[in-house]
Amino acid sequence: MSPLSDLPRPSTTRLAVRVTPDALRHVRAGHPWVYDHSIISGATDGRPGDLAVIFDPQRKFAAIGLLDPASPIRIKVVHQGSPTTIDRGFWHSRLVAAADRRRTLLDRGDTTGYRLVNGESDGFPGLVLDRYDTTFAIKLYSTAWVPHLHDIVAAIDELWHPSALVLRLARSLDPAAMHGLEEADALLGTAPDAPVAFLEHGLVFEADVVRGQKTGHFLDQRDNRATVADLVRRVGDGCSVLDVFASTGGFTVHAAAAGAARITAVDLSAPTLAVARRNLDRNAHIDAVRRCEVTSVVADAFDDMQARVRRGEKFDIVVVDPPSFAQRQHEVDRALGAYRRLTDLAVRLINPGGWLVQCSCSARVPADDFHRAVALAAAQARHPLDEWRRTGHPVDHPATIPEARYLKATFARIP
Repeated sequence: MSPLSDLPRPSTTRLAVRVTPDALRHVRAGHPWVYDHSIISGATDGRPGDLAVIFDPQRKFAAIGLLDPASPIRIKVVHQGSPTTIDRGFWHSRLVAAADRRRTLLDRGDTTGYRLVNGESDGFPGLVLDRYDTTFAIKLYSTAWVPHLHDIVAAIDELWHPSALVLRLARSLDPAAMHGLEEADALLGTAPDAPVAFLEHGLVFEADVVRGQKTGHFLDQRDNRATVADLVRRVGDGCSVLDVFASTGGFTVHAAAAGAARITAVDLSAPTLAVARRNLDRNAHIDAVRRCEVTSVVADAFDDMQARVRRGEKFDIVVVDPPSFAQRQHEVDRALGAYRRLTDLAVRLINPGGWLVQCSCSARVPADDFHRAVALAAAQARHPLDEWRRTGHPVDHPATIPEARYLKATFARIP
């Protein structure tokens, strides 16, 4: 029996909602969130996923969204402007639009792992859809999507016919509101019992869509990994790379395939480094990968880098891609301090003329503050940066609202 069998269907009831003038302005400007404290009337009764119609003071239609009674973001807006019907056809057209937005990536032919739906920025607030070749993973961050899964899953099947569609759930979701749905349920096909292989710029990687972090792979750094490969080729013969917070080896594999002679991959997690080794093995048919000397080190990044500074080690490229340091607003100052400390250590480990690649995935840290912190720390360490490039979100991770803009990276040469 399908896990979808016991799910409720969307209610035929429409909740008429009035919101504050400020919330109405934000909704009309395209913001998809309506907070509980912005609701004047109409959303006190209802189930997750009920359709909430927002009216202006003249009782004209403004927007329609999904009710989420358990969340401070009480209404997830899915459509603004003129009235429309929210049904399978609506979700189908939204999925088609999301795919069209990524057409340059989808048509490449050398990449079969990418994000098809990036939550709010694709009109699906609280839902992401990732593709790994023929295996798809859908992750829910809100129970408001549960009654609409029948239609969304059917639309996914019509468009792409995946061999499997695996459900991933945010830890914050109340199991009692999931109507029997569980983590790693197969909504289509059968959940894979092993990691699935996919291509990224022609290189082979694996994704554990059932148990892996996120939906199995950090897809958002794809373009930055390709840029690191370009830097390796620019450095040329004998290029050495330090990959800090290496995780499952995305930067390491790209650097090896581009011709790096020596790579040191550092991460606190032995299991993720084991995945990195498997990803290297998956690309052993490439001569450059076989020739590259890769050393994996299980260690705290700060401690490891400090020890290397004391030993006087040097690399041509240092990649620093840490996890989010600021989950809450009060952690921002501490996060900026951590970025400064990482920069201070990294620039001391880079050969003259070498490259620093430093990233941040902390949404609460503004890009300007991050870049300023990195530049200041490098200058204070007497290794001022010759900044070459700043990057943000790739095409499959659009960020149409400020809250969605989390990814930033700087590529800089050390004179």
